[in-house]
Amino acid sequence: MSEISLVDRIICAASAAWKDDGEVLATGIGIVPRLAASLCMLTHNRDLMMTDSEAWLMQEPVPVGPRGDYVMKRESWMGFARIFDNVWSGKRHAMVGPTQIDKFGQANISMIGTDYQKPKSMMLGVRGFPGNSINHANSFFVPNHSTKVFVGGEVDMVASAGYNPARLAKGWDLNEIDVRWVLTNLAILDFGGPQHQMQVRSLHPGVSLAQVQESTGFELYVPAHVAVTPDPSAEQLALLAKLDPHNLRATALG
Repeated sequence: MSEISLVDRIICAASAAWKDDGEVLATGIGIVPRLAASLCMLTHNRDLMMTDSEAWLMQEPVPVGPRGDYVMKRESWMGFARIFDNVWSGKRHAMVGPTQIDKFGQANISMIGTDYQKPKSMMLGVRGFPGNSINHANSFFVPNHSTKVFVGGEVDMVASAGYNPARLAKGWDLNEIDVRWVLTNLAILDFGGPQHQMQVRSLHPGVSLAQVQESTGFELYVPAHVAVTPDPSAEQLALLAKLDPHNLRATALG
């Protein structure tokens, strides 16, 4: 097998995020999350549901980029009403890209700065993050692991709920929040540490624990054994080439 690119390693590892979800709607926002969900649908979890990004559920994932004479294999109609039924019932797992994330797993895609009326940088607004974060599972992809993204304290604008007792809605329990994986160019993390502390799940080859911690604005939990992010299989790489025939993923890490 030829040398494995970092982005291929991340996508193939990320595909396992939906492995045990069963029949849920997978939403991958961005090239890496989308390809990861697509790969999962073809390997780990055949029951996974994906749309054509409009209103059809697909029999198989749709390749990214120009598709030539490829014919999409539609399975059934899934308009917005049905999508929201999935969201509100918890039958969805989204993987998205936060601008900031903190030790609680709270994410920000809205603005940078301490004053919402006079932000240093205004971005998307909270979009669907608040409702998504209290209704279904969420994972994150961060292409450049740094203290600008993994911030100390809280994110500048809390767009999605995390494991923060101070912000927990009345009547809610921390176990009702479901933030799964955080995938970066350095490591895979989750919230399996004590009291839902963010922990190092695996390191990509050649990356040290010190490097990950130095790039994070808060203390990470390090379990007794930290795995190395596994090599993709030949089958995964072959499927990935079909899902992204124009290699659009090559620029995903900047």
